[in-house]
Amino acid sequence: MSTTQAWGVGIATVAADGTTLDTYFRHLGFGEAVPAGTPSESQTHTDPRRGVSLVPTSLVIDTTAAPTSASDVYLRLHLLSHRLAKPRTVNLDGAFGLLANVAWTSLGPVSLDALEDVRYNQLKQGVQLVVNGVDKFPRMTDYVVPSGVRIADASRVRLGAHLASGTTVMHEGFCNFNAGTLGASMVEGRISAGVVVGDGSDIGGGASIMGTLSGGGKEMVTVGEKCLLGANSGLGISLGNNCVVEAGLYVTAGTQVKLPDGATVKARELSGANDILFRRNSLTGAVEVVQRTGSWGGLNAALHKN
Repeated sequence: MSTTQAWGVGIATVAADGTTLDTYFRHLGFGEAVPAGTPSESQTHTDPRRGVSLVPTSLVIDTTAAPTSASDVYLRLHLLSHRLAKPRTVNLDGAFGLLANVAWTSLGPVSLDALEDVRYNQLKQGVQLVVNGVDKFPRMTDYVVPSGVRIADASRVRLGAHLASGTTVMHEGFCNFNAGTLGASMVEGRISAGVVVGDGSDIGGGASIMGTLSGGGKEMVTVGEKCLLGANSGLGISLGNNCVVEAGLYVTAGTQVKLPDGATVKARELSGANDILFRRNSLTGAVEVVQRTGSWGGLNAALHKN
């Protein structure tokens, strides 16, 4: 990103009451203006099945300023999922308040006020309307499919996720918006909003990384390179490189951790440290940390040639 200015050209879906349900950006990038010759739609179309208008949209925004409209938010989410911007580099303050709660259906986004009429009219045509979800954020793959990734269950990755080439998201893996991976990674657990995972790291089955959307938390967690979060573990602090959290262990900022010299500190004091293993002593139950040497085995390269 050489500039904070970004542009996008696409189509907004607008409900009968004027609410923007979504915006799809076919062309986008960074720069101070839409490049000359960028293809665009010239007129508004309607979709009578959903009772919506499809409106040509062209925007230029400052990604460091807070978004001002639903289409503005969608452009930022597209930039993240197209890997044109990394997580935490785009201002998304107030995004939830600008987005409508939408029924994401097999026909596309539908206003909740119109949903039952749309369902009934489709049924009269012999078509069963499928509602995939009711949310403010859609599935990423309905808008962007980045190269070099595997996503076993598309509903588990929100638009605005940043998935680097070589990333595999298995069926129980999850990645929220403004979060994701910076290199080849295995995701079988939860990457919450604001979380960044480094190259070669494995988020084990059922593992959870604390984000910033609930509880008033401001700390954004980073997982370094070649780290392993064991199955059903949890993390509320950052990890440096080559770290391991034992399966089933949840390490929060306030967790009391015993050091090799016998002293006890809160886990936040170890945030960002390299080459450490968090584990629970099987005899005393105390959480302890030890220095790591060697490798936990690393990713299976064959699984990440996507």
